[in-house]
Amino acid sequence: MYTTFEGNFSIDLLPLENGQFLRQVNIRYHILGDIGRNADRVVWICHAFTANSNPAEWWPGIVGEGKLFDPQRTTVVCANILGSCYGSTGPKSVNPETNQPYLRNFPLVTFRDVVRAHNLLRQHLGIAKIWMLIGGSVGGYQAMEWECMFPGTTQHLVLIATAAASSPWVKAFSQSQRLALLADQSFVNLEVDGGRAGLVAARSIALLSYRGRSSYNLTQQDIYDALLEGYSACSYQTYQGEKLANRFDAYSYYSLTLMLDSHNMGRSRAGVCEALASIQADTLVVGIDSDILFPVEEQIFLARYIPNAHYIEIHSDFCHDGFLIENEQLSNAINSYLGSFSRAY
Repeated sequence: MYTTFEGNFSIDLLPLENGQFLRQVNIRYHILGDIGRNADRVVWICHAFTANSNPAEWWPGIVGEGKLFDPQRTTVVCANILGSCYGSTGPKSVNPETNQPYLRNFPLVTFRDVVRAHNLLRQHLGIAKIWMLIGGSVGGYQAMEWECMFPGTTQHLVLIATAAASSPWVKAFSQSQRLALLADQSFVNLEVDGGRAGLVAARSIALLSYRGRSSYNLTQQDIYDALLEGYSACSYQTYQGEKLANRFDAYSYYSLTLMLDSHNMGRSRAGVCEALASIQADTLVVGIDSDILFPVEEQIFLARYIPNAHYIEIHSDFCHDGFLIENEQLSNAINSYLGSFSRAY
């Protein structure tokens, strides 16, 4: 068995990209394994949209004993992003200036703000250089921002099903989800536990972009042709919406969609091509052939403009969610990439 440590890291004052400040900031994090024993093999996982800081829970096909990232052979670190509801400072946190929860008054936080906070945590943990910095979806947003903001942070950068900037297509899905939340009067009225119905609807919208037509047609076919109601796809949407609402917070969800929309590697950097060209790490970019949210042309673009980048495409019937499902293909892709350095993991 490996050791698991869950900790909190405090930052007195964090300047934000929008000119505001967050005070008394907390970052929740997990360490799986022993940093001291595997100081030269630290894998830092940047988590996706509604995940937490324990990747063994939400990426069990990749992290765990006998898996690609086995904490007995390497140390896995993951920190919860700002704005989330899993321990890091977010909308439900108390604003020290008002002694009331922020709720919808939580300031706009960007992935650059998240990375600045997580880099302070890295220094606090005494990690001189990360062996592999990896992220799928918006985790990839964080990972590439990190290596752009703090060049030389990592030896290997792995970007999965992600993009250099949030596309209009991504932003349209985000806005539709925010409209669902704003249609919930308990959310509009700033009830502390408000927004549940809106969150259920927002998640059902998001799922369409995560899973896509091929996944629904594969998994949600109805057995009986005579049905006039009670369709599998409809109950699936409700079930998944309720499932998220049982574990997540509507105000965090709203804030995170704004963070997601703000992602643009080229902002204040003379464009995305210039920004990507500044990345120093050896990089693997992984695309998923059926992904409709982050189509493969966006990963091919990353591989074209990031120096020393390699591109691998995997197949999945599960579209964007393939990065959480196609564990064997993803493990093989990463091992193949590492093998090109004669340092197969």
